[in-house]
Amino acid sequence: MGRNWAIVVGINHYENLRRRSPPQASLNFAKRDASAIATWFQQEARFDRVFLFTDDSPAIAANSPIPTQPTFGHVRRFLRAQFENIQSPLLKPEDNLWFFFAGHGNRYKDKDYLMFSDSEPGDVENTAISIDYVTQRLRRSGAENVVLFLDACRDESSRTGLGIGEQRHQGVITFYSCTANQKSWEIDELQHGSFTPLAWLYRQNPPPWVKNPSFCISPRRWTSLRDATRSLLLRLRSVS
Repeated sequence: MGRNWAIVVGINHYENLRRRSPPQASLNFAKRDASAIATWFQQEARFDRVFLFTDDSPAIAANSPIPTQPTFGHVRRFLRAQFENIQSPLLKPEDNLWFFFAGHGNRYKDKDYLMFSDSEPGDVENTAISIDYVTQRLRRSGAENVVLFLDACRDESSRTGLGIGEQRHQGVITFYSCTANQKSWEIDELQHGSFTPLAWLYRQNPPPWVKNPSFCISPRRWTSLRDATRSLLLRLRSVS
């Protein structure tokens, strides 16, 4: 049976976005989404390793502990330490590596970027991390199954009005919360983002495979997740 590792990032507060004119609103539930997903990975799915990056997550144990506050430098340092200049891959082909991000995204010069708590909208290339960079590092893990869940709403004040969701990334399975001309929702009734898989897992009668920690990636399962999430959102909209 293959191992499961996960990297989970959730960011509510963006210091440099608040300083914009007009200021861009902070998110309400991104940190909550990430914490809930990490807990589910650990306690229900029994993942082997879960690395959580939020405002108050503990440091990652290492010769020099890696802080996990979700800044550009901390996340980039982690990706480099784990997946660059290593003697042998950390995972095997039968293993799975998951990456979940809840926060802001930006599309700049035809590339998708993830924005971190200290990212500067006026200097995206040097203060945000491109999804290309993330996927390239994750593919060096040795795992053949690399899955990205990207719940990143668009940057409404960008010149194009577009957010992430345009790019396709070779060698990974990528799920975007919305296309580049859409906005991801946060749902007050759930106190979660609409894309968070946990919103579906909280349902009273999830399909049996959801409870099985031996995750296997298949189109049928992801179609089921997509359709169930869409049904949940339509139901919430009809009663709001």
